[in-house]
Amino acid sequence: MPHHSTVSISEFAVSDGAAGPYGIAAGADGALWFTLVHHGRIGRLAPDGAVTSYPLASASSGPSLITAGPDDALWFTEFRAHRIGRITTSGDITSFPLPTPDAGPFGITTGPDGALWFTETNADRIGRITPDGNVTEFPLPLTGAFPSAIATGPDDRLWFTMNQANAIGAIGLDGDVTVHPLPTPASAPVGITAGADGAMWFVEIGAGRIGRIAPDGKLDEFALPDSGSRPHAIATDADGTCWFTEWGANRIGRITPDGHIDEHPLPTPSSEPHGITQGPDGAMWTALEIGTLARLTTV
Repeated sequence: MPHHSTVSISEFAVSDGAAGPYGIAAGADGALWFTLVHHGRIGRLAPDGAVTSYPLASASSGPSLITAGPDDALWFTEFRAHRIGRITTSGDITSFPLPTPDAGPFGITTGPDGALWFTETNADRIGRITPDGNVTEFPLPLTGAFPSAIATGPDDRLWFTMNQANAIGAIGLDGDVTVHPLPTPASAPVGITAGADGAMWFVEIGAGRIGRIAPDGKLDEFALPDSGSRPHAIATDADGTCWFTEWGANRIGRITPDGHIDEHPLPTPSSEPHGITQGPDGAMWTALEIGTLARLTTV
């Protein structure tokens, strides 16, 4: 696989600097959808560059991660309101309260069963919600694990990071949970994505490493050049390269399936990159907390 030498980065203003673009996902409508975590809004960047945003019922609900649902709507977590939200591509919003008080939902993904699966950071549970709003919750075998990001694996299990338990978990559709402890202390994993190689790739924000875990639990870790880079989110592109945000170093990194890493500084200092996704246009897009989305293409 060729290692592209250059990444071109352009920025698009989508909010004021206080709103905090955080999670980002590609919608079925060809637009990019993102959460404005500090303003309680969901934003949309259209292919023609038009920006719209839609207020949630509460400005302090803390919309965090967002994903394309099985129903052509976007689904997101409301971390501080303890709800799961749904927004149609025309901007109609529904919100579903969770049965567990103070659950702190954060990660969310579409599962192989046509439901949305999400993490409850404060409740040590994995949740499942059907498109019509029926919620089931599955307890984890650990306490204080802070389950964070979640992604569907090639084995039809949902894989998730346990930020405070220093472990990666996998849950079957029947609720059966497997825990894989990480070898590196205080690695504090956050983002996770399915690679093109049949494994899951994740970031260790505490240790400055990228991890790879096979369905059988075999682990590899790749150290970043700068231990203070604070990698946060990770996503796979069409070529199978994983792109990740380096929140502490103001960079976007890439890692190939064979472990080759290159890094690219963002044009604006201290831009605080968070979520990252492959856009409908094939480029990689990242949400910058300063109020912009950055588009990354290899040239």
